[in-house]
Amino acid sequence: MGTPAGLLDSLRAHGAALGPWEGSVLAVRRELFLPETIEVGDEVVSRTASPQRWLEAAYSDVSITTQVNDGRATGPDEYRLPTSSSSQPSVMLEALDLLDVQLTDRVLELGAGTGLHAAWLAHRLGSDRVVSVEVDPALAEQAAKNNAAAGLSPRIVAGDGSLGWPEGAPYQRVIATYAVDEIPHAWVAQAPQGRIVSPWGGSFFPYSFAVLDVHEGRAEGAFSGFPAFMRSRTRRPKRGYLDDFLHHRQDAEHTTTRLSPLTVAQDADALFYIGLALPDAWHLPVAADDDTGGLTLWILADDQRSWASADYTPDTHQYTVAQYGPRRLWDEAEAAHRAWEALGRPTRARAGISVTERGQRLWIDEPERDLSALLPSRPAKGTT
Repeated sequence: MGTPAGLLDSLRAHGAALGPWEGSVLAVRRELFLPETIEVGDEVVSRTASPQRWLEAAYSDVSITTQVNDGRATGPDEYRLPTSSSSQPSVMLEALDLLDVQLTDRVLELGAGTGLHAAWLAHRLGSDRVVSVEVDPALAEQAAKNNAAAGLSPRIVAGDGSLGWPEGAPYQRVIATYAVDEIPHAWVAQAPQGRIVSPWGGSFFPYSFAVLDVHEGRAEGAFSGFPAFMRSRTRRPKRGYLDDFLHHRQDAEHTTTRLSPLTVAQDADALFYIGLALPDAWHLPVAADDDTGGLTLWILADDQRSWASADYTPDTHQYTVAQYGPRRLWDEAEAAHRAWEALGRPTRARAGISVTERGQRLWIDEPERDLSALLPSRPAKGTT
C-alpha cells in the first residue's frame, strides 16, 4: 500500500472524516515528514534496512513515533518516553473536522511536530495563512525543512505553545496537536471570534477533544472524541516504568470495596468525571495473566508518592484494595464515582468548559452549574 493514494483509500474505507482535506492527504507525501528511523508501536523500522516496510508504515493509518526522551541519547535500560510523533491521519482529520476551517481563515497550530499537520493546512489554505509553534527548536527547524521539501512554507516558529503567537494574530482557528489540562487564555485572546480545538484532560483521562467557540473574550464549548495525544511538554507529568510508581508494597493499607474495578475501568463517562477530581494521577487496568477474567486497576500519582490498586475477581461483590502514600487514591476515585452517580451518571456530553481571563471552569448542563462544587475536592497534601 505504501503510497498517498493507498492511504487515502484506507481512510475512505474506514469512514475517516476526509471532507475538504482529501486533496491534501493525496498531495502531501507523508514520507517527506518522517525520519530515517521510525517507531510503530513496539516496532522500530529503518528505511535503509527495510524500505518497503518503512513506506508501508508511512502510508498506514497509524501514529508513528519520531522522537523519544526529547531527542537526547537514551541508555539501553532507560525508559523511552515518546515525545514527538506523526499523528494517526484519521485522528488528525477528526480534529480538522471539528475545527471547521474555512478557506479565508488564518490558523494557529500549537505543536508542529514533523510539520505534516501544518502542511495539510498550508496546502488547502495557502502557506501564508498558517502559523505553527513548536517548543523544540530542533523539531521546528526540521518541520520547516520537511515543508520546504513538499513545496510548502507555513510559518513555523520555536516557542512555548501556551503563549500562542501574538505576532500573527488575530486567527480564526486555533488547533493544538498535544494534550493540555488547561486551555490557555492566550489562545482565546488571539482568536477573538474564532474556534479552538485541542486534545484535553489531566493524567487520569486525557482522551477528549475540547471544542470551544470564542466571543468577546470568552471561550465556551464541550468535549468529544477519544484522542490519545502526547501531553504538553511544558506541563508534562512524570512518567517511567511501573516500578518507579509502585513502591513500599509491603507497607500498603488493605481494605475492601463494593465498587467493581472492572465497572470503573470500562466506563468512559465515569473515567472522565473521576478524572476531573484526580487530574494528577493516572490509571492502568491490567488483566490477569490467566483465564480467570480477573483484573487489577492501578491508580498512580504523578508525583510517584502514592498508589492504589483494586482487584476485580468475577462472581464476587467485594474487591480487595491496597493503598500507599500520603494520599488514598482509591478512596478519592470512589468518592468521585459516588459524586458522578449522585449527578445521575451523566455522560461526558453534558460537561462543558469555559475559559476567560480568570481561567478555566468546568460545568455540567449549563455554565452556571459549576462542576467543581459538585465533585469532591482532593484532600490536602500530606493528609490521609
